[in-house]
Amino acid sequence: MRFITLLRTEWRDPQTVAAAYADETFALGLFSDGSAGARWSYLAIRPHIAMQRAAGDERDSFSQLAGLLGPATPNRPDGPPFQGGLAGLCGYELGEHPTGAGPAPHDGWPDLACGLYLSVLAFDHRDREVVAIGRGDDQAQANARAREAHGWLADHHDQRPVFRAPLVDSLEAEAPDLYEAAVASVVRRIAQGEMFQANIARRWRGRLAEGAHPIDLLGRLSSQSPAPFAAYLRLPSRALVSNSPERFISVTPTEQGLIAQTQPIKGTIARGADAAEDQALAETLAGSAKDRAENLMIVDLMRNDLARVCIPGSVTTPQLFAAMRLANVHHLVSTVTGRVAPGRSALDVLAAAFPAGSITGAPKLQAMRVIADLEPPRGPFYGAMIWAGFDGGLDSSVLIRTAACVQDGLGWRIEARAGGGIVADSRPADELAETESKFAALRRALTVGLEP
Repeated sequence: MRFITLLRTEWRDPQTVAAAYADETFALGLFSDGSAGARWSYLAIRPHIAMQRAAGDERDSFSQLAGLLGPATPNRPDGPPFQGGLAGLCGYELGEHPTGAGPAPHDGWPDLACGLYLSVLAFDHRDREVVAIGRGDDQAQANARAREAHGWLADHHDQRPVFRAPLVDSLEAEAPDLYEAAVASVVRRIAQGEMFQANIARRWRGRLAEGAHPIDLLGRLSSQSPAPFAAYLRLPSRALVSNSPERFISVTPTEQGLIAQTQPIKGTIARGADAAEDQALAETLAGSAKDRAENLMIVDLMRNDLARVCIPGSVTTPQLFAAMRLANVHHLVSTVTGRVAPGRSALDVLAAAFPAGSITGAPKLQAMRVIADLEPPRGPFYGAMIWAGFDGGLDSSVLIRTAACVQDGLGWRIEARAGGGIVADSRPADELAETESKFAALRRALTVGLEP
């Protein structure tokens, strides 16, 4: 697929366009908020090849994905980072199973659901234009596929009307005492020397109101609490909505080789009610020895993961404990980079680091054993949404701030999770409050109606 055609046209809102395809199987939207480092959004539908892997299938999915891409071929330098290739969902249990055989599936979700997309729409938030992309074995084929992608823009008038009522009829949280007991169990196991940190999540479940659709939730989240890694994926009887702030792994082709980067988030505090309180809370987080230690543990873990596939001595940490401000919380985020070893690919990097250390703990495999003891299978939660280009590049987000929707005879069931890293001095009541802060944006989007 070495031939590429780019067709440029006037700006359209990517989510408005995507809404017209919300019920097409394997419709995929990757939506940025236009902030620094989040210039592009993408829409891809009707993949050339679609691949799903059932939960518990122990074949090497990452190698199979690499085989679909084939040898790297350069992108057009005047186009976006993703100019066709693989994109989709890697569920949490796709990674190594430290307890032996893979766990039971979570509500029928696959461990892997990816498409090979040869037609893509790329939305440039900086230059305010849309690029229709086509790839092919010859120029005529690439031209036809770019025209196909451009044609999707003509259908955007078919998008759903705005759903103004609350999106859910009901929403139930896991009992607070159960979550606090899980946190206390982790603290005891840390004291016994089993691990240093484990990330434990809490569940919310409900049902969408009659007439509401998962794409409505995406629209509300993106307008109320924009994030750099929002996403939508439609599968048979399922839809995944994510509003993630966290990059997992990116791989960038350069003249000197592939450069890998990860940006783990660890350390959270709620936003304040006014500017003064908000600033005070941000300063409290920045100075918190507990939160900085929590972040540093995951930085060390991610350094080790990247070192498995990077040139020895090339893994560095150019930024520690940077502040990230979202609509409902403040976070600490760090950056780890490395030069990928010759002969290694972007998917090798993804496999070496999967699942993300920020949502497992340290040491990773022992933390995953503890998570398996205390949580039901995670399925799509805390996995990754990825794209992997024909040029060898890759980007991915950690599936936090995510809702999994399953369609049945009564409509749409919905589940979401929020959690945090538990360390030796964690207090169950504080960790419970942190789950509420992290879930606040999803709760608001689901339970508060829109003004006419």
